Amino acid sequence: MPEDELALLNPEYAALLETLPPPEPLPENLADVRKEQDDAWLRIVKSINEPLLPPESSYRVQDFRVPVEQGDITVRCLTPTPPGTTPQENYPLLYWIHGGGWASGSVEIDDLFLRIICVELRMSIANVGYRLCPEHKFPVPVNDAYAGLKWAAQNAHQLSASLHKGFIVAGFSAGGNLAAVLAHRARDDPFFEGRRLTGQLLQVPEVVHPDAYPTQYRDQLRSYRTVGDPRVFYGEEMDLHYAQYGAQPFNPECSPLLLPSHMGLAPAYIQVCGADPVRDEGILYAQVLQDAGVTTKLEIYPGDGHGFHFDLPHSKAGLRFVQDFKDGLKWLLALPSGSAG
Repeated sequence: MPEDELALLNPEYAALLETLPPPEPLPENLADVRKEQDDAWLRIVKSINEPLLPPESSYRVQDFRVPVEQGDITVRCLTPTPPGTTPQENYPLLYWIHGGGWASGSVEIDDLFLRIICVELRMSIANVGYRLCPEHKFPVPVNDAYAGLKWAAQNAHQLSASLHKGFIVAGFSAGGNLAAVLAHRARDDPFFEGRRLTGQLLQVPEVVHPDAYPTQYRDQLRSYRTVGDPRVFYGEEMDLHYAQYGAQPFNPECSPLLLPSHMGLAPAYIQVCGADPVRDEGILYAQVLQDAGVTTKLEIYPGDGHGFHFDLPHSKAGLRFVQDFKDGLKWLLALPSGSAG
């Protein structure tokens, strides 16, 4: 499908947009609308996931407080406890980073969905609650998420996890941005010798600030200003998130596309939506990783917008998005060890 057709709206998504009220003006401070946004998000995810929850006896939930610079953060850990297994049983580890433009969200947002994943895919999961901007500007969210990743690696035994069975970093939207940065940090950090990441899963990630587009890629990066809908998500809204995040556009830990080398990264599975402002950078990032020799798989959802699967969970595309997430994890886990680029 030619790329200029990717933004033609899926009929189900177009019908959804028609039901939405006119957009409200963007807030001056994202913290002012955080509770309202989180409450609305939680109502949606509860309605989707509560009917699908496995029995409480099939998994264990533990909240840990992890020390970070000038504070601490919550890491919520989920461990499968299937019948007939011994306490010595261990599982692959998924390290999850929530979305919300670095300014909203928490471990609660994806908690129910991750409980389903934990049991269905038999994975231990560490879900990190990093501190949010604008109160905690860049690089605090990056550093918090990285501290949580190192803590999870160091304490895998507490989580019934075996990193040699799989160690995947993943995130949605801003969480995908952080996951991409962490994949690079972990590649270069001697701390991870013997406990390397085996995969990264990036859902609709932001990987380059619009003011930092490399000259050679500008013709490939058009969606940020031409695609999106102010009733859902559009470039000007992302501009506000970037401004309150407070990173310099060319800082590669804000714009991981700009990192000097992508060689040797863990294999990547990337999900991109056709009617999403950050579509083009996700597609380009997959290409750049492949060019660097990183085993990479890209899935595109033509005509659907950023986070559409929350609003259309039972649509054909919404069901596919979630199933592809599961299949993407399975694909990463099935790759032979040593598949890093």
